[in-house]
Amino acid sequence: MRGSPALNLVDNPMANYTANLNVMVKAARNAARGLIRDFGEVENLQVSIKGVSDFVSNADVKAEERIRADLTYARPAYGWLGEESEEVIGDDETRRWIVDPLDGTTNFLHGLPHWAISIAMEHKGEVVAAVVLDPAKDEMFTAEKGQGAWMNGRRIRVSARRDLSECIFATGVPFGSKKTLPDTMNELMRLMPVCAGVRRFGSAALDLAYVAAGRYDGYWERELSPWDVAAGLLLVREAGGLVSDLDGGRNVFSTGDVLASNPDIHAKFVKSLKG
Repeated sequence: MRGSPALNLVDNPMANYTANLNVMVKAARNAARGLIRDFGEVENLQVSIKGVSDFVSNADVKAEERIRADLTYARPAYGWLGEESEEVIGDDETRRWIVDPLDGTTNFLHGLPHWAISIAMEHKGEVVAAVVLDPAKDEMFTAEKGQGAWMNGRRIRVSARRDLSECIFATGVPFGSKKTLPDTMNELMRLMPVCAGVRRFGSAALDLAYVAAGRYDGYWERELSPWDVAAGLLLVREAGGLVSDLDGGRNVFSTGDVLASNPDIHAKFVKSLKG
């Protein structure tokens, strides 16, 4: 049996969270404790199949229940959109939580320490607060509209690279019977000869957080759900990056297609993928 990672899971004392962000951080931390315990016993988890290569574990469901209970207790009027439960329209129809309790489930179930909890708060159709927590590495990414992006209380910014040949990108390669595989393979064939490398780590939330932190220079993926990217998109924007669909437009949520990068390479990135 694997031992649970030795994590602090204590908020950085330098972090100065607002009331809403504090609620989100505490909900993520509470869920993380249960996930860390389950991750340490991943061989014993009961797993049911949602679809080809798309699994949901007891850990997923329990984590969402914890997060939902914490957020609902703190803000009972807000709506809810989560990966593992039905959407709820709140009494306050202008605000809702958008939550992925375990982004990177396949990594989790294979004992790979690269998965995250993603929580976003939406107000009048716009994400205004975000938390992406990586429990395995004890990294907490946070952002609020107009307040910048942070990791463990330290300000983060997108990279400053301007030459694609020096840039590292991330993507999600379609699996199973997904019909977007040919498009993605064509994009890889166009981009890889002109860049420093492409990574496929299996968590959209962390891919976007890594763009915000300057670890990746850009990221793209097709057919994502709002809970996959809502928090990460705000992180990138607040870190000084640009976010668009794959055509360079603004229809990210409606298309599910996402492209994020530092502003200096954004246009070249779009052009490279399109050929």
